[in-house]
Amino acid sequence: MAIIPQQTFFVWSEIENLGDLERLRLVLEYMPDEELMRVLEKERGNGRDDYPVRAMWNSILAGIVFEHPSIESLRRELLRNGQLRFMCGFRNGKVPEAYVYSRFLRKLFGKEEMINEIFNKLVDELEELLPGFGKSLAIDGKAISSFAKRENKTKGEDGRRDLDALE
Repeated sequence: MAIIPQQTFFVWSEIENLGDLERLRLVLEYMPDEELMRVLEKERGNGRDDYPVRAMWNSILAGIVFEHPSIESLRRELLRNGQLRFMCGFRNGKVPEAYVYSRFLRKLFGKEEMINEIFNKLVDELEELLPGFGKSLAIDGKAISSFAKRENKTKGEDGRRDLDALE
């Protein structure tokens, strides 16, 4: 039997073998978010700075990297993990209350266009590094769940199945 080697697009083992904080460091280091940070810091002005904008943003990114399902889950991790607090930028050892995150997220929702631009910059960098990135896409159809029922044996139209899922 001939074995055809498959070229891998992303080598996840390189990332998975890193520690959690190292993966977060990579995200924080390469995220093109400086413009967003400047805008948010300017809007904050000279108000209270118990929880700096950059620390809040970094902790939101940490929640995504570590797949926390909720802000409370992220907060518990920050309370437990001093290294994570330090890496995010919470130098005073305090963890923001849930309402602080609610207010910050409301501000972020108002900056959706800027956040989309960050994503677009990352995609542009990938296109430079990987010529042809995004030109074609293939996926194993078995990985897509379908709730369509099998074809009716009587061949009549019974309306109990999703015909689009069969195409």
